Amino acid sequence: MQSILIQTLFRPARRRMRFRTAFVLYFLILILGSLPHAREEIGTFASGPVLHSIAYAIITFLLATGADRRPLAQSMQAFLIVVVMGALDECVQSFFPYRTAAVSDWLVDCSASLIMASILLPPHMKLARG
Repeated sequence: MQSILIQTLFRPARRRMRFRTAFVLYFLILILGSLPHAREEIGTFASGPVLHSIAYAIITFLLATGADRRPLAQSMQAFLIVVVMGALDECVQSFFPYRTAAVSDWLVDCSASLIMASILLPPHMKLARG
């Protein structure tokens, strides 16, 4: 018997909601990250790489569990979408004088996404078989 948490998180009826929520979260990151001094204020709680890792891992989770595809395709699609999202985020940052775009931030985004997609693959495959 699967736990209630797993049943709730992977419920097929909530796929679209999770997929859309990933994009809402991404646009919030873009908007809030573009506000002057917002980065400095949130930086008191966590460093940039930690914030990037958490945010893009959550987005990957939402995208992977929100897609209606085979498990491997879900994880790959989520990873590729986050790669593009991270690159766009860094591009947007380069337009603001008080922000700087960094390839290292994008690599952190990609790494967090790849790790999350890899972690999610076994539970997806188990649910698909069972």
